[in-house]
Amino acid sequence: MNTMQNEVPRRYGILEQAQSTNEVERTCESIRQLGYGVIDGGYSREQLAMLADAFDQVQQSYASRHGGIEVLRSIDEHNTIRLPLAHDPLFLELATNSRILDICSRLISGYAVLNQQNGVINPPNGKQYNQGAWHRDLPYQHFVSSRPLAINALFCLDAFTIENGATMVLPASHRQEAFPSDHFVKTQALQVSASAGSFIVLDCMVFHSGGVNTTARPRRAVNHVYTIPLIRQQIDLPSALGDGFTGDSKLRRLLGYDVHQPGSVAEYLAGRPKIS
Repeated sequence: MNTMQNEVPRRYGILEQAQSTNEVERTCESIRQLGYGVIDGGYSREQLAMLADAFDQVQQSYASRHGGIEVLRSIDEHNTIRLPLAHDPLFLELATNSRILDICSRLISGYAVLNQQNGVINPPNGKQYNQGAWHRDLPYQHFVSSRPLAINALFCLDAFTIENGATMVLPASHRQEAFPSDHFVKTQALQVSASAGSFIVLDCMVFHSGGVNTTARPRRAVNHVYTIPLIRQQIDLPSALGDGFTGDSKLRRLLGYDVHQPGSVAEYLAGRPKIS
């Protein structure tokens, strides 16, 4: 037992203190302060094996459906699976993980919409891939907000280690508008190791990058971005999935059916509530 962790830190002159008493609250506090946190997804070994098998099957069928791996390679999409929940219900269950939705409800005002879900492969043997560069998940934006506009929940299908290119973050960079200096990046970047079945959860304005996978095996993950409803989805999920995809009102709201963009003035007016 680590007695240092169980001791109450000494302090003086303190009148106010944040409280965090469970794993979700602690993760939220870490995201607010540092821009990132890690939380266990609550999956058994058997469930992880099922997800891994589904990932591999969807990866193969996805490549075939979209012209083959070389076609995807030509547009730098060969290490990404767009919207896997459209191909296997296990990934819809992943996107509705109760701990992640609880985090979103605490950090995002109003309600959150699933902006995107992507399978991500970090290729082996030190190969470059498109997520291996510093970025924000709201790219090209240089501002800060008092609370998150979007949350990134990266599910670790495989363990994230230093050797296989665990995600790197610049702690607290969600609080600064500009990308830090090269010296700061080189000296302050932190690599986030996480066990299989965990989520690495980020404020989408924190700068982060995939690491270099020096092992002989690809490292697999499934990324989710949840946003305020104002932000347009990467892929129009209601159109991609169809109106009959689900009748569950909470799930429809999460998938963006409640914020579908009107196609005409007439459609907009038809959606306005009548004054009683």
